[in-house]
This record gives sequence, C-alpha cells and structure tokens, in this order.
Amino acid sequence: MATALITGGTAGIGLVFARHLARQGYDLVLVARDRERLEETARDLGSTHGRSVEVLTADLSDLGDVERVAARIADVDSPIELLVNNAGFGIHAPLTGEDLTPHTRALDVMARSVLLLGGAAGRAMAARGGGMIINVSSTAGFMALGGYSAIKAWVTAYSESLSVELRGSGVRVTALCPGWVRTEFHERAGINTESIPAKLWIDADLVVATALRDVRRGAVVSIPSWRFRFLMWCVRHLPRRAVRAISAKISSRRSPAMRQESDHPA
Repeated sequence: MATALITGGTAGIGLVFARHLARQGYDLVLVARDRERLEETARDLGSTHGRSVEVLTADLSDLGDVERVAARIADVDSPIELLVNNAGFGIHAPLTGEDLTPHTRALDVMARSVLLLGGAAGRAMAARGGGMIINVSSTAGFMALGGYSAIKAWVTAYSESLSVELRGSGVRVTALCPGWVRTEFHERAGINTESIPAKLWIDADLVVATALRDVRRGAVVSIPSWRFRFLMWCVRHLPRRAVRAISAKISSRRSPAMRQESDHPA
C-alpha cells in the first residue's frame, strides 16, 4: 500500500493533502509540532477513511528533528512513495531588522528542511525507481514581497533543479505555487486580506487536486487556477522594475499592526 508523508499535515493545505490522499487509498505519515493535534487529526482521518495514519512530532526549525524525519523517509522497510514538503508560515519582519531570527527560522523550516527531506526522498525513491515529491512554494516567489518571497523563489528553483537531477530516475518533482488560498494561513499570519478581490481567492481542494494531477503527469511547476497562471505569465514577462513596483504597492497595504510587528519583531 502506498504511503505519503506530509509536513505541516494538521492544518491548511497540508490537512487538505492528507484528506485527498487518504481518500485515494494512501496510508499517511503526518509531521507537525503539536502532538495533541497530530493525534486528533490521525484519529479523524483513520476513522473517516480507514487508512493507517502514523504521526511524527517534529519542529522543522530543529536540525535534529529534521534528520529524524529524513530517516523515516529513508526507511527501506516502510517506503514513502509521495513526499509533500508543506510546512511553512508567513514572515512580517523587515530584512533590515536588528533581529533576523524570524528569517533564520523561516529559512530552517521552509528551505533547509525542504532541502534535507527532498534529498532523502530523492535518494530513496530513485533507488526504488519511482516516487513523487511536491514542494509547496507560492506565487509570492515570483514577486518581491520580503523574506517570504525570497524563500519561496528558492523553493521553486530548488524543485526545478531537483527534477533535472532526478531526470530518468522515475521520480517526479513538482513545485506547487498557489496564490491566495482559503485556509487559516492568512489569519494565523495576521495578514490583512480585506483588499484582495474575491475572484483571486482559490479553494484549497482545487489547489491540492491540481498539484496531485500535475505531479502525476510530470509538470515541474504547478500554478492552480487559470487566473493565477495568467497573472504569473504576465509577471514573468514584465520588466523586473515593474514587478518591484507592484510588490511595493502590495506591501504598502499591510495593516498598521503588521507594520508595527515588522518594525519590532519578536
């Protein structure tokens, strides 16, 4: 029976991935920091879909915890056929702040862990002759919206590079680049979404269904919805000066509370 490992699998897009994959017959390994929430999610998915759900409590900003998850991915006796590198969070701190801890932690969770877990999965899957890796990036990676954009740009470029390295191995790699998705992410991150047009919001089920379809057909970059595919086509063809100007306008719409948080990061 195929098994999928999902980081950040108890909330947002990660939880939607878990539900879709359980319905499709996958057993699951869920990775998150909150043990209680992990176990509650595992019970719910197991009883609803009749699948085996294993839990791994891990803080992906901690190198030792990442290495434990990588070891689980490398386990030849219980192989992982699909890895979803999903764990992540928003960043509000300025790049010039005196305390850059929010950025270094974000790099640990959304870049270093993606590198280490993607590498472990790539080696194990290539040795078996097949597998799938989905790295959750963002359309923000095509923009210039601070540290989050910079990290997600890396995730997309890394995914493309990994797909090239694994070409011919049977391992498919996809960077999922969603836009504004209806999950708890923005509320938890304190992002003001009032100015976002309703037509730009995407349902999380569509995002996940698109990603799973695209990775199976070998698409390396997956942008859910024709609206964002069109917008990102435009962004890719605009002069970078124009992209920076648009990014500055978007950034200026942050709420006063967010600007204050950025000025005084915790």
